[in-house]
Amino acid sequence: MHPIINITDLEIHPAGPERAPRGKNAGLYDRRFGEISSRIGARKLGYNLTVVAPGKRNCPFHNHHFEEEMFFILEGEGELRFGGRRYPIKKGDIIACPTGGPETAHQIINTGKSEMRYLSLSTLAELEICDYPDSGKFGVYEQHPPGKEGKPSRFLSRPGESLDYWDGE
Repeated sequence: MHPIINITDLEIHPAGPERAPRGKNAGLYDRRFGEISSRIGARKLGYNLTVVAPGKRNCPFHNHHFEEEMFFILEGEGELRFGGRRYPIKKGDIIACPTGGPETAHQIINTGKSEMRYLSLSTLAELEICDYPDSGKFGVYEQHPPGKEGKPSRFLSRPGESLDYWDGE
C-alpha cells in the first residue's frame, strides 16, 4: 500500500447504480467521485474528491449522528446550506459539518458556471444514522471497516413507518 496519491492521478467515476440519483428531483444531482481512502490505506477517515456540475448538488440536505465531515473547496464556487442558513463558498474555503440534528444539516450546491471540485473528508463509523430534513426521512447505514467481509446494509424510512418489534416472531 502506497500512502501517497496525487490528485491528478484520481479517476473520477459516477456513483454506482445503487447510489445514482432517482426520482422526481434526480436532475438536481451530480454524483461523481475520485476514491482516495482505499487507495492510500486510510482506516479511520474517509477521503474522496467530489466533482459537481454547474447548477447541481452531490447529495440531499442531511445531517449525521456519528460521522463528522469536512470539505475543502479546490475549484469553483457555490452555496452551502447549513441548518437554516445559506453561505456563499469559493475556492480555498474549508467547511466543518459536525454531528448533530437539523441545525447541522448540510448540502453543497454548485451555483457557478464551471465544475466545482472539493476534497471530502469524514470520520468513519461502522454504524451511521442520517436525517434528511427536506424529505422527512432517515437512513441507517452499516459500513464495514477495511478487511471486514460482507455487504454493507442500508435502511431508509420515515418516522412512524417501522415494523413492530414482534412482527413475524
